[in-house]
Amino acid sequence: MRVLHIVGSIDKSAGGPSRSVPQTCEQVSQLGVEIELITRTSAHPIEVNTSKSFKLSFRSLKQLILLGLSLSKKEVSLIHLQHVWDPYIHIIARLARIKGIPYLITPRGMLEPWIMKRNSWKKQLALLLYQRRDLRKAICIHATCKMEKDNIRSLGFTQPIAVIPNGLDLTSIKKTKDNFGSKKLVFLSRIHLKKGIEILLNAWKKLNLKDWTLEIAGEGDSGYIAELEINLKTENITNVKFIGPQYGDEKWSFLKSADLFVLPTYSENFGVVVAEALAVGVPVITTKGAPWQELETHRCGWWIELTVSSLVKTLNKAIHTSPDDLCEMGVRGRKLVQEKYDIKAVAENVRDLYIWALSQTNQPDFVCKLK
Repeated sequence: MRVLHIVGSIDKSAGGPSRSVPQTCEQVSQLGVEIELITRTSAHPIEVNTSKSFKLSFRSLKQLILLGLSLSKKEVSLIHLQHVWDPYIHIIARLARIKGIPYLITPRGMLEPWIMKRNSWKKQLALLLYQRRDLRKAICIHATCKMEKDNIRSLGFTQPIAVIPNGLDLTSIKKTKDNFGSKKLVFLSRIHLKKGIEILLNAWKKLNLKDWTLEIAGEGDSGYIAELEINLKTENITNVKFIGPQYGDEKWSFLKSADLFVLPTYSENFGVVVAEALAVGVPVITTKGAPWQELETHRCGWWIELTVSSLVKTLNKAIHTSPDDLCEMGVRGRKLVQEKYDIKAVAENVRDLYIWALSQTNQPDFVCKLK
């Protein structure tokens, strides 16, 4: 089986998919699937572990079109498109239909209600011109959680949907957190309006903590970051630092330095950074814009409404939780990730999805075999 993966970018600044897509491709390629990952050239692409069965190609839009025109069903079993709205993705969906090559689409959260409301007229125009057809002609749509699946169904798409979460390479974590008491709260994600940072800063101001610090890590628009930093000064919000992006070992060290992790997001189709924080043994606070009810059911964090008052109440409770209790929460979080989100188990489900999609007609939704 030969599968082409198309993703708009694997630049370090491009968010979760730039990491989760190559990692998944690498693992699936070790299960007997030949994979080529195709993406745009970028300034700072992440490092990708290619192999005989996993190739990486950087192509411009023109080069991608030429590739698409040369494809044949004999050479390619399936095309896996990562994202929607992007012309880079659309052109291959259209050429795949012309060539008779089946494809599936992973929207990566780009059909979530919060996203759909942003520049909604542009979204509706894109749906009318090309995006709805691209999605309806997909052999399957891949969602990363049940909440995303339900939101896709609400838009009227009726073909099979597979729910498979993103996976995490736990071998990259050399050591988990083993002591609490740093009195540090951390945020790690893109610095973007969607991530609820302004909600977090408002809640932090109301708490007015003298012995806790908040560190905010990530890349984002420099103008937006400057606005946030100016707001810190004008509102006299103290004990807050913007420390820039954190990658590789620096990222794991940053997460482990915290007693608590917070992501007050408006919308996530998965939220891989939540899994990363849990994987190193740090309890998490996130909002119901992210599909992490397991924080409550597995007693490893807090899953709350996105309001300043809710975040203030939860932060106040969390910071008064004893170090021993936080440690126990961290152990439960680590166990959850090991059991459900290990990249190897996720890759097996993706491989099975490909086999299932190519072997059936009029199939029901794909059933994930993860716990």
